[in-house]
Amino acid sequence: MHTLRDVFGPAKPVIGMIHVQALPGTPAYGGNMAPVIEQAVWEAELYQRCGLPAVMIENMHDTPYLRRQAGPEITAAMTAVAIAVKRACSLPCGVQVLAGANREALAVALAAGLEFIRAEGFAFAHVADEGLLQSDAGELLRYRRVIGADRILVLTDIKKKHSAHAITADVSLAETARAAEFFRSDGLIITGSATGEAASVQDVRAAREASSLPLLIGSGIGPDNISEYWPYCDGVIVGSSLKVGGYWANSVEESRVAQLMEVVGRL
Repeated sequence: MHTLRDVFGPAKPVIGMIHVQALPGTPAYGGNMAPVIEQAVWEAELYQRCGLPAVMIENMHDTPYLRRQAGPEITAAMTAVAIAVKRACSLPCGVQVLAGANREALAVALAAGLEFIRAEGFAFAHVADEGLLQSDAGELLRYRRVIGADRILVLTDIKKKHSAHAITADVSLAETARAAEFFRSDGLIITGSATGEAASVQDVRAAREASSLPLLIGSGIGPDNISEYWPYCDGVIVGSSLKVGGYWANSVEESRVAQLMEVVGRL
């Protein structure tokens, strides 16, 4: 079984997000996969050129998402993108398939030779934009074993963004972190309330104290605030702050990536 250090080495990884353009069958799809793949490859190459140690692809433009499922066309398209990205750059690469399509993400990762997935709804239920997401840890890790994908890390969101947690209001973030560790998560991801929104430093500290798992910050990180989280985390996932205008749906802007990595270099 691989660990975060096996994949990323001893340094804390800065994982650059590639928000893949809309895929076949979704309302915003443009009708041609070639530019979708070209954009993802261009962003991966830019990240590598700027010194980021890892990247992750995600089908965030596929709104509105389906709950806990993605059609075979999405799985196939994400696999095509993932293979192209891996060929274009030598960085570790992960994948998330929205919304909560964690089995599909594992299938993509295995087929494309990726190193990790980001999984939502791993431990405890919550109500997301798409509806109720129940825990899938048991099914997911059994599926990972069945398809021979044990080397692929499953990094799990807890109390994740874009979700209501009223049904688990009596379960603290620290307790959720301990539950995810008990359910054999490979690492925890802490977020703010929405894409681009910063996580609470208090939440990060609580998760750090509650669990021995690697801890990543999964939203709201930029050059102005990364130093606040650096002492408590084992890595960060960065997207919005690296895009033109600081907006997730725009293209990656090289000067923003360079600015972040300059700060990381000092840290």
